[in-house]
Amino acid sequence: MDEWMIEEDLSLLAGGEPQARRILDRQMLQEPIRRLEPRAPLTVAPGAPLAEAIRLMREHRVGCLLVVEDERLVGIVTERDFLLKLDRPDLERRVAELMTPDPEVLTPDDPIVYALNKMSVGGFRHVPLVDAARRPVGVVSVKDIVDYLADLFASDVLTVPPDPARAETWRGRDGG
Repeated sequence: MDEWMIEEDLSLLAGGEPQARRILDRQMLQEPIRRLEPRAPLTVAPGAPLAEAIRLMREHRVGCLLVVEDERLVGIVTERDFLLKLDRPDLERRVAELMTPDPEVLTPDDPIVYALNKMSVGGFRHVPLVDAARRPVGVVSVKDIVDYLADLFASDVLTVPPDPARAETWRGRDGG
């Protein structure tokens, strides 16, 4: 069989009733990225000062901004860029000096597995989503994908003990 799947067989619910198997299969990863409900893009101009970019990222609690010129994506600037590329605290420098130009992109209709591939192979935490004219329409993040997987396995994720070292004494979310 060329189809792969990750299967989880939880034998009993808390009440002793058999629980249905949950399967993460190729079809779920072929769902379009739009299913992740990615957030709308926050944008900044390439000529904006770094101080403005930092303010926007802090204000909106995001890890990246898309750099847009004439409504087209020209780059991305991330918190990692600030940590790794900013060698002096000169916040008057321009976003264009720090951004990653011409970043890899996807569309909201591309499969989730494409985002996983780009993030894994490229080491990205964020992938811009664009339309056919390369206008930004969203951003997909690692957190979006983790949240998607956590939703698929909600009962398992939400019932994990808060402290793995105390797992033997932990009885469940309701303490029972």
